[in-house]
Amino acid sequence: MIKKIAFLGTAMVVATAMAAPAAAQFNSALNEARRTQDETKASQQRIDNLDNETAQILGEYRANLKQFELLTRFNETRRAEIESQSQQIARIQEDLENVSTLSLAMVPLMEDMVEKLETLIANDIPFNEVERADRLARLKEVMADSEVSAAQRYRLIIEAYQIENEFGRTVDSYEGEVDTPEGPLSVEFLRIGRVALIYKNADDSILRIYDQDAGDFVDLDKSFLDDVRFGLRVAKEQTAPDLLTLPVKAPDQAQ
Repeated sequence: MIKKIAFLGTAMVVATAMAAPAAAQFNSALNEARRTQDETKASQQRIDNLDNETAQILGEYRANLKQFELLTRFNETRRAEIESQSQQIARIQEDLENVSTLSLAMVPLMEDMVEKLETLIANDIPFNEVERADRLARLKEVMADSEVSAAQRYRLIIEAYQIENEFGRTVDSYEGEVDTPEGPLSVEFLRIGRVALIYKNADDSILRIYDQDAGDFVDLDKSFLDDVRFGLRVAKEQTAPDLLTLPVKAPDQAQ
């Protein structure tokens, strides 16, 4: 019995001695596997990081490429606009040069227009004399004012001509005074275009018409009084226009 136990004890010592190297190898293999797993995990993390960085760089590249395309199209559009503006500037400069030349020719023309307007008023029947004389005086002041541009002068002259032209196709009435041997006389004027200028006093005892040949007002036959009264009502828009019978001289033949 004692021998058997001793044998078994010896066998256990041998088995224990044999198992120690195997355990050490197993632990070493296990540690190696863990290191490999950790390295694999770290490598995968680096790969994932690189993949994310690559995706971000690719996204930025595509965005920059799109921005480049937009800027290229924008620059092409601006380039076309700049070329068009350059052509406009060249035309404007040419126009300015032409305007400078035209201004030199416009001044004598406008002076002639004012002079002809003055002649027209002087030779016309004498209606609205104060108004027309003031307008003509303002034009002369403007022509002598160096601070007034040529365009402004021309506009005022054209306006004056338009007003005078309007007188030729309108009927008007207004009150005024005429000089008589007995003193100033308050009268009512009737102007029919540039054809006739007539006045009468309040009690209709005086009826006169302007005579271009005489250069003064002459008596008008009282048979025209009703027509004159009607003309005054038409001028005041108190009745509808209609034909008037008035003594008008036939125009002279142009020379």
